[in-house]
Amino acid sequence: MGDTIKITGIRAILTAPAGCNLVVVRVDTSEPGLYGLGCATFTQRYLAVKTAVEEYLRPLLVGRSVDRIEDIWQTAWVHSYWRNGPVLNNAISGVDMALWDILGKRAGMPVYQLLGGKCREGAAVYRHADGSTPTEVEDNVRRFLAEGYRHIRVQMGGYGGRAGELRKPEGALPGAYYDDAAYARSVPLLFEHIRSTVGWEVELLHDVHERLRPTDAVLLAKRLEPYRPFFLEDPLAPEDIEYFQAIRSQCATPIAMGELFNNPREWMPLISGRLIDFVRMHISQMGGLTPARKVAAYAELYSVRTAWHGPGDVSPVGHACNLHLDVVCPNFGVQEWPGFPEPLQEVFPGCPEVRDGYMYPNECPGFGIDLDEKLAAKYPCSTQVDFWTQTRLPDGTAVKP
Repeated sequence: MGDTIKITGIRAILTAPAGCNLVVVRVDTSEPGLYGLGCATFTQRYLAVKTAVEEYLRPLLVGRSVDRIEDIWQTAWVHSYWRNGPVLNNAISGVDMALWDILGKRAGMPVYQLLGGKCREGAAVYRHADGSTPTEVEDNVRRFLAEGYRHIRVQMGGYGGRAGELRKPEGALPGAYYDDAAYARSVPLLFEHIRSTVGWEVELLHDVHERLRPTDAVLLAKRLEPYRPFFLEDPLAPEDIEYFQAIRSQCATPIAMGELFNNPREWMPLISGRLIDFVRMHISQMGGLTPARKVAAYAELYSVRTAWHGPGDVSPVGHACNLHLDVVCPNFGVQEWPGFPEPLQEVFPGCPEVRDGYMYPNECPGFGIDLDEKLAAKYPCSTQVDFWTQTRLPDGTAVKP
């Protein structure tokens, strides 16, 4: 291919077709009509990412060869000296994915072919079944089963469960309150109900979202063991990872971790220590496809599987990137998928398709997905103070969301 095609422009495109702020990076090149797209979505700080992309990465990278993906990643990662933060990682990720997209387009191949080719035709996905009661959750589980899904995450009342009637101190500050003790008691009862009514053929998952104290997280993992969850997601905060040893030593409940990780020193000890069973980092937060494929290969050596973070605040470009990794990695586990509402599919033509519980990449070069910028402009992002991350315990103590 040679070092003839150069980066001529880098910009961040902001859009919210499904009501969630998304950041997509477009990298333009000296080859007419050749460009790439990457996901740089940090929903809560999207304007900071846009600034990092356009005010810092663009001057650094314009004029460089599009072929030098690894060198560009390494250079951008250390160029600010301070590193391993979600804003800069997301900015780097957007450029990194876009360069892989360009490489696939130049080669006339889907990105998965550049990564070694398929190990499977489609990636099993899991959906989220919530409800205010065990029966309501059961109904939603059955609905997803009827649609062909076999991996379903079950929650009751969202993260931390139902707030209920909490006794707050006088003058308690506003916030998203929850009762961690009541939540911890409710989850085993929910699993017992689903297993007794729906059965054992469905793979059940649950997301703690780091909302328990470490010892309570250990206890919950033990209590869920008889119900054979596919995995328990993010039972501990990144600050408490030493407690994974306590979980592993006391039960065989599979553990998935990594949503908030952005530093290799966070995930490497957990993988090499065989303290978790699934890595589920947010690929744009960890810096893009370049580091993610290395983590997948590292995890394979320790029989740890992948389950990349795939919520609504990942753009369809990011989901396509997840998918291309999913189909090539021998240690793939499962892929989170929130569904693509119609406005998303219109703004992002070429969205991956899901059929009978499996997501399939298309055969177009690159990631196989595009962005209609005129249509995207009809769905502007909104700046607001998030409420759900202002989490508090019944006595008003601010805690991790």
